[in-house]
Amino acid sequence: VFDDLFGGTFGSTNKRGLLVVVMEQLGDFSSAEYAEQLVAVAKDLDGANVALRVIGVGDAQTAKMFASFTGLPLSCIRMDESASLHNALGCHRGPNWDLPSWIPSAMLDWFSNQVGAKDEDEDGRRMVARAWLNYMAMCAGVAAPGTLPEILRGYIGDKTAPERLRDDEVVVAGPIYIKGVKDVKIGPIEYQSLWQNEKGYQRPAELATVRLRSMVEVLSNFEEYVPDQKLLDWRGATFLFASDGSLLYEYKDKGVLTYSETMDRPLSFLSPFIGQKRARNPLGLSDPQE
Repeated sequence: VFDDLFGGTFGSTNKRGLLVVVMEQLGDFSSAEYAEQLVAVAKDLDGANVALRVIGVGDAQTAKMFASFTGLPLSCIRMDESASLHNALGCHRGPNWDLPSWIPSAMLDWFSNQVGAKDEDEDGRRMVARAWLNYMAMCAGVAAPGTLPEILRGYIGDKTAPERLRDDEVVVAGPIYIKGVKDVKIGPIEYQSLWQNEKGYQRPAELATVRLRSMVEVLSNFEEYVPDQKLLDWRGATFLFASDGSLLYEYKDKGVLTYSETMDRPLSFLSPFIGQKRARNPLGLSDPQE
């Protein structure tokens, strides 16, 4: 499938293995979060003789923006403008609901204007609304097992997972300024979090702050990151191949923010190649299990 869509040399490599990460729209929360983990182990993958290919939904400008934001090498990114690969692989689309035929054109026009898809024709506007319907359903946990627990985990923390923010990392979102997990400023209001002195695990709101950083980047450049909103509901997948082309590992996303079957340690499946310590804690921050 990959060679058919991207050319016969896509999977050609003299490496020990090939890691293919099929992402959704690169403006999705999952994409930036997954990329951060992959960038952290890039040298480990190279040392283990494993090639990396990342495929996202979007165009060339999307790839450039994503590479600049995440640090993922542009050379390893391939773009699928129509999500044809996702369709061929049978990737998830949430409940995959169709938009009711009785929805009036005036309502579709209003919605398209709200989400910046006013240049679509009527069929296009209907497909945009359909994609948003299925995407928001997944955000609410419909046909998306694991999504709501993962959203909640971002806010309440996880004492089994490693830290996600360095003390000096800063996230700014409009009037909100957050430094590490300690200092918070919202307009004129400044305070320090109740868990400011806690270390060694994923603290409350820590992962949610990482996701806030991604949200700011995407919403500030929405048209570049999501050039075709009709494809918004497609989810991704991960494949790991041996040098002879045999499949060693496969996982297909089941919803929003479910890009790994072990979300507390998303790259655990790479342990046989890069070692358990690096696979379980790619960012190298304080870990309750080390």
